[in-house]
Amino acid sequence: MSDSNDLSELHWLLAIVQSIDVGVVVLDREYRIDVWNTFMENRSGRLPEEARKKTFFELFPEVDEQWFRRKVENVATLGTPSFTIWEQRPYLLRFKNYQPITGLEDFMYQNTTLMPLKALNGSIEQVCLIIYDVTDVATNRRQLQAANQELQRLSSTDRLTGLFNRGHWEEMLRQDYARHRRYERNAALVMFDIDHFKKINDSYGHQAGDAVIQQTAELVRQCTRDADIAGRYGGEEFVVLLPDTDSEGAVTFAERLRQSIEAHEVVHEGRSIRFTVSLGIADLSEPTNGYAQLIERADIALYSSKASGRNQVTLYR
Repeated sequence: MSDSNDLSELHWLLAIVQSIDVGVVVLDREYRIDVWNTFMENRSGRLPEEARKKTFFELFPEVDEQWFRRKVENVATLGTPSFTIWEQRPYLLRFKNYQPITGLEDFMYQNTTLMPLKALNGSIEQVCLIIYDVTDVATNRRQLQAANQELQRLSSTDRLTGLFNRGHWEEMLRQDYARHRRYERNAALVMFDIDHFKKINDSYGHQAGDAVIQQTAELVRQCTRDADIAGRYGGEEFVVLLPDTDSEGAVTFAERLRQSIEAHEVVHEGRSIRFTVSLGIADLSEPTNGYAQLIERADIALYSSKASGRNQVTLYR
C-alpha cells in the first residue's frame, strides 16, 4: 500500500511539473538533463527525448558557461538556492517572445531559480533550474520607465528648440555655482540673443521667426560639448553654461558660435533669411554673491554688445 501511495504521489508530482507554466530542468552533476518539462519543450522546440542526457551547454551554447557553472557549484556546495532577476540579466536562455500583448519585445524576459536537490542519502546529486516568464512585468516596467524619462525630458526642455528650459538650466547653474564655491572650479555663462528679431518676424512672419530660433538652437548644439548646458532664456534669447571654462575659453566658444550663426542661412518658404547674434559673457573668476549675479553680469555684457553695434562678443569686466 505504501509503494502504491508513493507511485501515485510521484505521478501527481510529474503531472504538476509538466503542466505548470514555468520551465523546469533538472541537471545532474555533469550538467546532463534528467527532467525537461512541457514549458521547456514548447519554448525550445526540443522534445524531452532529444534533450534528456545531453548537457545543458550542448542545448544552449549561448549561455555563459563559466558564469552558470559557478552559480550551480555554489548551490551544490552550500545547499542553498540561488536566484537571478531580469533587471540584472534579462534572460538566461534566449527564448522568443510569443505573447501577443507583450509582443513589443523579441525575447522572453526571465527570472530564474537554481535549487539543490538532495538524494535519500542527503548528498546533492542534482540541481533544479526553474525559469519564470516575466515578460509582462519587464515590458510594463520598461514602458513605465520610458514614459517617466520622457516626462522628465519634457519638463526640462523648451518645446520649440529642444534645449533646456529656463527652470532646468538655472538649476544646473545653481549647482555648478555651488561646486565652484566648494572646489574653486571655473565656469562661464554665455548669454546671447538674435539681432533685430522683431524685424524678422515682421518681414517674414512668425513661422519664419520660429524657424530662425530652431536653427539657432541647432547651431548651438553643434558648437557645445557634452558637458555644456544650453538653454532658451525666453523669446529669442539663449544661454550656454560652460563648466570648467575660464573667460578666455568662453570668448573662444562665443566667437565660434557667433561666426557660425553669421554664416548660416535659413531658408523658409523659398526665402533666404540671414541674421546675427549679440553675446555677453560672465565667468566665476570675479567674486559674486550668488549664481543670479552671474546671470545679471552676462546680461549686462550682452546689452553692451548690442549697444556697441551688435554681432559681437563682450566679456563682463
